[in-house]
Amino acid sequence: MRRDVFQAIADPVRRDIIELVSKKSLTVNDIAAAFNISRPAISKHIKILNECDIIEIQKEGRKRFCKIQPQNLLPAFLWIEQYKKLWEDRIDSFENYLLELQSKNNKNG
Repeated sequence: MRRDVFQAIADPVRRDIIELVSKKSLTVNDIAAAFNISRPAISKHIKILNECDIIEIQKEGRKRFCKIQPQNLLPAFLWIEQYKKLWEDRIDSFENYLLELQSKNNKNG
């Protein structure tokens, strides 16, 4: 199965793992300790992140360190970025509508 960055970020646990390792390289055990789910479940998430090239696993002796590959998150960032303006405009429009309603209620109340 071919995996991509969108599969990597689709799961909230994987997003949390990405956030953790974006700050510093961590061992698989360090990552697992940060979650209230089983070590095998964390290993499965790490495996998917590795298959998506979001995390690189480096072996140092007996330890396996997970290191972020931020450049591989770029396709998702670019895809999301194209919709940012659209949503900002819609939110601004909704905010203006709410302010207009509030103003009408203040005049009538």
